[in-house]
Amino acid sequence: MAKVNVYNAKGSSTEQMDLSDAIFAVAVKPSLVQQVYLTLEANARQPWAHVKTKGEVRGGGKKPWKQKGTGRARHGSIRSPLWKGGGVTFGPRNDRNFAQKVNKKMNRQAVRMCLTGKVQEDSFVILDDMPTTGKTRDFVAMRNTLPGAGYSTLILTNSKNDELGLSTRNIPEVHLQRVQDVNVADLLHHKYVIVTKQGVSALEERLAK
Repeated sequence: MAKVNVYNAKGSSTEQMDLSDAIFAVAVKPSLVQQVYLTLEANARQPWAHVKTKGEVRGGGKKPWKQKGTGRARHGSIRSPLWKGGGVTFGPRNDRNFAQKVNKKMNRQAVRMCLTGKVQEDSFVILDDMPTTGKTRDFVAMRNTLPGAGYSTLILTNSKNDELGLSTRNIPEVHLQRVQDVNVADLLHHKYVIVTKQGVSALEERLAK
């Protein structure tokens, strides 16, 4: 069973906490983590770029010149992709759907693998309590006493915490997420994870299913 140090707000290790092997000590399969990550990124993708086809560009309803006898190449519309101001062939469209699917078991297992990686890299930090004064300077002072100060950090909470949100929202590379909503992308985008002992219990409860 994996053991992780538990810290107080002053950065001192007060005890060690046993973590569930079913959540924090699973075999890591990079191909599965990559598949789930790419699915999440694809589902977040918005197709903003959009071009018009030949049929959507305004004008060009009349044939430019007759089919034969002019000596010029035959054309049916000045809005052909061959013409300046014409439609675009195979350009980006805003009706394209990038969504992908991944089943729940794969998603949960990939999250377990990412958490396992954080524990193995000593990047999983547990606090006995999360002090929340709503002041950024107080949180920064606490963060500087914990392992990984200066690195990107994901703070996991059991529920919405307005004061903690106020104290972390202006800190670069520090982001807040609920335990219920954390996913592979959140974990891969941050070097360190900070969570309370209650948060660890909530994680184990969520991912034990």
